[in-house]
Amino acid sequence: MSATASSNATPAPNPAATSAADSAATPAAAPAATAATSAAATAVPAPPGPFKSFWQDFSRNRGALTGLYYIVAMLLIAVFAGLIAPHDPSMQYRDALLQPPAWLDGGSWRFVLGTDDVGRDILSRLMHGARLSLLVGFLVVSVSLVLGIFFGVIAGYAGGIVDIAIMRVVDIMLALPSLLMALVLVAIFGPSIVNASLALSFVALPHYVRLTRAAVLREMTCDYVTASRVVGAGPWRQMFVNILPNCLAPLIVQASLGFSNAILDMAALGFLGMGAQPPTPEWGTMLANVLQFAQSAWWVVTFPGLAILLAVLAFNLMGDGLRDALDPRLKV
Repeated sequence: MSATASSNATPAPNPAATSAADSAATPAAAPAATAATSAAATAVPAPPGPFKSFWQDFSRNRGALTGLYYIVAMLLIAVFAGLIAPHDPSMQYRDALLQPPAWLDGGSWRFVLGTDDVGRDILSRLMHGARLSLLVGFLVVSVSLVLGIFFGVIAGYAGGIVDIAIMRVVDIMLALPSLLMALVLVAIFGPSIVNASLALSFVALPHYVRLTRAAVLREMTCDYVTASRVVGAGPWRQMFVNILPNCLAPLIVQASLGFSNAILDMAALGFLGMGAQPPTPEWGTMLANVLQFAQSAWWVVTFPGLAILLAVLAFNLMGDGLRDALDPRLKV
């Protein structure tokens, strides 16, 4: 009986063996836990991509964002002006000459911003004028930017007599007043919006040449240029494949500011009668045609002037934001 009881009894656990097993398991689990903790502590988020980093820097500037939103809205209005404009920009309503805006006495919601001296709807002409202003700005910036990059890269890379010849021509062009030189060119070739755009492209060319040349001279001292020359890269590959992509940041900023200058200069030429010709709905031409009514009908000069002011201001604000986002010296 005592033998059976002793055989059915459960053996008591050995405290020494248990503590030995725990002490043997603890060193084995400790390195794994320590490694996991250190990995979690040292883990850092992946750096943002180039576009995300650019947008983060650009969006910090509230003025630049406001300018960008206004430019996008102006672009949409210009593209869909034929659909959203309430009237044909050239249609003359003889029963509504110099009608004031809708919120003034004598105004009508048929013409929200009023009419000009021949009864044309000002709002519709402003919408179609936005299309023309953006088109002129794009043409002027594109032509001057492409030619300026070409001559600036050659001048900076070639040096010597080529650099001297190109830069002396640029200095002569910069010595002349830009608007006066544009007026002379338009007077020679005839007043039209195409000739005015080409004249403004020629006037803006020296700024891109000098900016590109300065950027190329700075990049010429970098090690990657020497390395690519050692491995046998030709001059054209050096200029337009290796060096030029690293010079685009200041050129993008200058191009955004060039849009505002092109819009302002085209408005000035139109105001002087050397740009777009009536009845083309161009903002500067709209001002020139109704200047004699500035005191009796203020809306015919106020709204085109505001359109020019806001467009130029928007491009300038966006240019400041691009400079802050693309200039590495301004990054913290």
